Amino acid sequence: MVFPTGRASGRTAIEAVGLGKRYRRRWALRDCTFRLPAGRICALAGPNGAGKSTLLSLVSGLARPAEGAVRVFGADPAEPAGRAGIAYLTQGKPLYPRLTVAETLRMGRALNPVGWSRERAEGLVREGRVPLDARVGSLSGGQRTRVALAVALGKCPELLLLDEPLADLDPLVRHQVAALLMAQAAEHGTTIVMASHLLAELDGVCDYLLVLGEGRVRLAGEVDDVIGAHSLLMGERGGPGAGLPPRIAAHTVVEAQVSGRRFAAMVRRQGPVDGPWEAVEPSLEELLLAYLRAPDAPALIAPSAEPIPRRSHAPARTGRGAGRGEPRLRHKPGIPGMPRNGPRHQDGTDQQQHNGASDTSSATDMSETSDMTGVTGTGNTSDTSDTSGHHGHGGGSDNCGRRGKGAAA
Repeated sequence: MVFPTGRASGRTAIEAVGLGKRYRRRWALRDCTFRLPAGRICALAGPNGAGKSTLLSLVSGLARPAEGAVRVFGADPAEPAGRAGIAYLTQGKPLYPRLTVAETLRMGRALNPVGWSRERAEGLVREGRVPLDARVGSLSGGQRTRVALAVALGKCPELLLLDEPLADLDPLVRHQVAALLMAQAAEHGTTIVMASHLLAELDGVCDYLLVLGEGRVRLAGEVDDVIGAHSLLMGERGGPGAGLPPRIAAHTVVEAQVSGRRFAAMVRRQGPVDGPWEAVEPSLEELLLAYLRAPDAPALIAPSAEPIPRRSHAPARTGRGAGRGEPRLRHKPGIPGMPRNGPRHQDGTDQQQHNGASDTSSATDMSETSDMTGVTGTGNTSDTSDTSGHHGHGGGSDNCGRRGKGAAA
């Protein structure tokens, strides 16, 4: 039986609760709590030192948390079963420069004998017109990135972690790599987490957002929902020394900039924003810059990013049958000013009524899809050799299909 993958599976790709990592006396990550539904392309943003690389190391299983816990498709990523479906490409894109492209792909197959797709890996290389007989050290930055992605995606991961994959690429190659990642998510249901400082490149590529600041979560949720909760207001102040109009100050002001008598304020709406000013929906880059420039602005965790409540005994019931005191896992009230479904208006209303969160289904057992091998692209072969005990497609499979329990090895 083939089980659905990506968005159609309704599963949770990553769930972190109270996650923290400490290096001696300094906390690189603290009280990190969020949930990432499967099948999303998640932008991981934040200033230098915010904890992005630390979070990727914890999710990949290369580092152990000092507090809290993180689960990948319901499994511990530090264990072979949890690490099996993860591919992690670090910022340095570690490849052996003296190997040819063909030899690099054969090495990827040798390190990932279960679930490797030669067709998928070589297809990604050929699409970029990278010669298979060329040495990796002679390739351009864009070509090396494509080869590294081919190795990572050749193992058919369910979760792909990328640390600054677009940093050293020219605009045309960045566009090509972004299109490649979107195609992988659409065709194979791969969940992608992409850490990047190139804020403008994230808009239009990512549909989920996770922003860190000083080791804590600042923003988390679906991009449309997070953007839709905010408005960029522009107008004139009452006088040279006057502050923001009281009707604007009644909202949560993330950031305000003043130039002469003109002001521009990024606000998280608490209701209608009608007034003698212009109100527009901010772009993703404008929203991210506002939060990065205002580290003291209150955090926003959208309902789709909240961890699913779990009961230690019987599972919680939902709807009318839920007993008194039992948590309701669906039909969350949301947060003030955040639309849940349908077109948004600047007055804070929606055309559709809230019909409940669509991404609140619980994570399922990773054992149904843990037919991959260890982490890819870490430069450490000890993290890519946990292949015993996994059942999958066979060493030379050219397909990335998922098999459920009871499937033949």
